[in-house]
Amino acid sequence: MTAPRRWWPSRMDVLLALAVAVAGQVESFGRQGPEPGQIHHPVPLAVGAVAAGALLVVRRRFPAGALLALVATGIGVRAVTGGLYYPAWHFYSLLILVHTVAGAAELRSRRGAAGLACVVLAYVCLQTFQYNDLAEVLISAIFVGVAYASGILLRRQIDQTRRLAGQAARLEVEREERARRAVAEERARIARELHDIVSHNVSLMTLNAGGVRMMLGEEARRERELLLGVERAGREAVEELRLMLGMLRDPGGTGVEPPPAGLDRLDALVAQVEAAGVACRVRVEGEPRPLPPGLGLSAYRVIQEAVTNALKHARAGRIDVTVTHAHAALTLEVADDGAGGQDTGGGQGTGGGQDRGGGQGTGHGTGHGLIGMRERVAMHGGELTAGPARRGYLVRARFPLGPSAETGSAGGRTTGAAGPA
Repeated sequence: MTAPRRWWPSRMDVLLALAVAVAGQVESFGRQGPEPGQIHHPVPLAVGAVAAGALLVVRRRFPAGALLALVATGIGVRAVTGGLYYPAWHFYSLLILVHTVAGAAELRSRRGAAGLACVVLAYVCLQTFQYNDLAEVLISAIFVGVAYASGILLRRQIDQTRRLAGQAARLEVEREERARRAVAEERARIARELHDIVSHNVSLMTLNAGGVRMMLGEEARRERELLLGVERAGREAVEELRLMLGMLRDPGGTGVEPPPAGLDRLDALVAQVEAAGVACRVRVEGEPRPLPPGLGLSAYRVIQEAVTNALKHARAGRIDVTVTHAHAALTLEVADDGAGGQDTGGGQGTGGGQDRGGGQGTGHGTGHGLIGMRERVAMHGGELTAGPARRGYLVRARFPLGPSAETGSAGGRTTGAAGPA
């Protein structure tokens, strides 16, 4: 178990805190005097500036709490000094914390709504710190609004950068996977050629040498021994070649091919999806039972392709996979909450259905993914539906469990409109 990471403020936070604290000291003691507009009690204002600087240090960890604490600090300083002077450091710190609150969470979330409530409360309290005419109220509203809007824009820019970084990482993984598949296919091709040509010819030479040895009489003992050595060397060469072919087919050197993928590998697929920053949940309904290897592989590939489309084209934040085991059929559902189109072939839905986006897909797929899913399902006599749902996109596949499960039938169908998620 790894220890939790310790939190440390950034250099920017420390620099802002020092700037506010030092500027507060200069303002508090530099404007000290008995005249109107001067500071009569500089010590409380200087202490308040130090407290504001400390709040800026922890602004990223406790944005809303730091903003409320700053408001409380301003109220305390005003109570001690009589409210004759409003310090500039308090207004600067308030703008920084408003910007931080806006960038901390999405406005549509509970945390974002609570942050907006704290900003409104801070603005209302700001108007009570001193007498302000209408122009001052509007000016402060403009500054607070700009600080809040800039925080939202910065957060969205950061989110977009993270999404692009995640997509780049996934593309790099896919490129490496394609390279590994190409190497594996080339290894398999070389192994087939060696088996078909070299192994066949060596075996044939060994058999011919054995035939000639059997035809020789007892008087040709020397020749028979030589031919026996040829046979032995040929058999050893064939055995060594067999081991080498196994190593070519399996880069690990074991010569054993891995078992085909099936529904028992969904946990690994979910781990890959969550590693990409997307929440993924798998729900299994009914009593699982053993499936034919071909059907299990097709079911896994359908789920894998649907999940990949949701990640690449739909900008989904959550993916739900449902596997339903029934007596007569195996049903798969992959639903996402994304806004982009699935891989539906140039943006058009298939079989009369429409892609998300009012008939024009917003995804950038080529259609091969949906075609591959359709072929896998139809191969087992099943049916596939894919299309927009109430929220996001839904892919549903049904595999019949019966005599036609492995042989397929002409009844395999694909439609483009899915039911509600």
